[in-house]
Amino acid sequence: MTEPIRINKYLSEAGVCSRREADRQIEAGHVTINGRKAVMGDKVAPGDIVLFGKKQVSKEEEIILLAVNKPRGIVCTAEKRERDNIVDFVNYPKRVYPVGRLDKESRGLILMTNQGELVNKMMRSGNLHEKEYIVRVNRDITKEFLEKMAAGVYLEELDATTRPCPVEQLGKRTFRIILTQGMNRQIRRMCEKFHYRVVDLKRTRIMNIRLGDLKEGTYRKISQEEWKELQELIKDSSNETVIPKW
Repeated sequence: MTEPIRINKYLSEAGVCSRREADRQIEAGHVTINGRKAVMGDKVAPGDIVLFGKKQVSKEEEIILLAVNKPRGIVCTAEKRERDNIVDFVNYPKRVYPVGRLDKESRGLILMTNQGELVNKMMRSGNLHEKEYIVRVNRDITKEFLEKMAAGVYLEELDATTRPCPVEQLGKRTFRIILTQGMNRQIRRMCEKFHYRVVDLKRTRIMNIRLGDLKEGTYRKISQEEWKELQELIKDSSNETVIPKW
């Protein structure tokens, strides 16, 4: 860091919390800069000492972005009270947290990072970034089912209609679907609407980052080529804060 930056951005980029949550913590008096309680709009300059509670915060200069192949049973949260949280499961030597969610019973690609701005740009629904899934259901797929899934599905429990999306049949009971949304248990709810039950759900791609042959339960660092392409894809994306659900 060479230039002063706003305290909420500093906390976000240090991996402490989102900007919005940082604002709440600042208002609650839990953040100090050089021994003085921080206020909204304060800036952090090189050499300043920032405390979050009693813990000193330092901005991580290294950009960390990991592709993780999450197994079933692991919960995409940084909450330590959750025994099966993904942060402890991955056990990366520096602080990282998940980009979005993949529900406990689903498996496949989840990204983990220390970059708060990246999380906001990738996960904000309005930015229309793609996520690809392979889904197996409990009975044979019909053409009508695929067409209805692709056209957009009204989900009463969420009072929302899913966006139209590409759906392709891969086998008698298997299909590929590409979403630009992240509603809670969206694919499972969509299938249930038409009396199908998801037997296996695997995410294989987030934007330009693919799961490939990454072994389940392991992670890899994103390549420089993937990072450059990702930066290009998100350059015009809004970074309006996404409220974390971790």
